[in-house]
Parts: sequence; structure tokens; C-alpha cells
Amino acid sequence: MKTLFSILVILGFAFRLSAGDTNAPASSKTDASVPLKIGTGQADQYYGREMIVTGTVAQVTIRPKVKFLNLDQPFPNSPFTVVIFPGTFIPDVEGLKGKAIEVKGRIKNFHDKPEIALDSTNQLTILGSTISTNSMISTNAPAIPQPTNAPPSLEATNLTEIL
Repeated sequence: MKTLFSILVILGFAFRLSAGDTNAPASSKTDASVPLKIGTGQADQYYGREMIVTGTVAQVTIRPKVKFLNLDQPFPNSPFTVVIFPGTFIPDVEGLKGKAIEVKGRIKNFHDKPEIALDSTNQLTILGSTISTNSMISTNAPAIPQPTNAPPSLEATNLTEIL
């Protein structure tokens, strides 16, 4: 009888521990699976981790076998670099200069500088541009009517949506 009682107490205790784990808030469980969004200046603190890094493309460098997007400052002062190897199609890479972007991926340390190498266009999202389109409109020009069937504009555009 004592043995049966001991087994029930142990099982009850084990069940209580496992039930306590399942009652944890859902946000604490999912937060670990969702990458954090950080700026380029923080990226060197997260080597080896999957993160979302935001910044403005300051320089685009195209080499025969690789393309580089230096964020926030040109090379060699850039705090973060996006590396695009052949086989990863990014349309109009040169057109990204001056655009705010976010890049998702594992941060790697290359020559003591953080970088993310793109494997897919899904890893890069264009957030906006530092150039205002309103500054290019002449105040003396007649107003151009806007089409009524124009699609709604999106604040952020994923490159796969363009393709």
C-alpha cells in the first residue's frame, strides 16, 4: 500500500511539473522562435543567431562572383554587410542604394564584421527610400489625376511580391 501511495505521489508531482510548463504564456514560447529585429550597430552582438537587421543601403558593390550591400556607411566603415552570391536573384541591386531595408538570416562574422549572406529573395524586404518623391514634383505643374483603380500602396514591399 505504501508503494502504491508513493507511486501516486511521484506521478502527481511529475504531472504538476509538466502542467506548469504547459501553462506558460504563449508569447514566451513563440518569442524564442521569432527572430529579433535589430539595427546594424547591434549585429556584432548576435553572431550565429537568426535575426532581422534593418538599415539603409549606403553602398552597392558588384563583383563578378558576389554582390555586397553595405548598410548605413560605405566600406570600410560599414557596420553591416549583406552578401549576395550568384544564384540568388535580386532584381535591380543597384536600385537599392538609399533604400531602407531589412534582412533576415543568420549573422556571420567575416573579418570581425557582421554580415548575412542571402540564400533567397524572401530574406530581403524593402522598407522605403530616403529620397522623397514629393520633392521631384514641380509646384507649377498641373495636377495629374490619379487612377481610381490603382492598387493600395504597401508600406513594406517584399521582393517576391514584385516578381
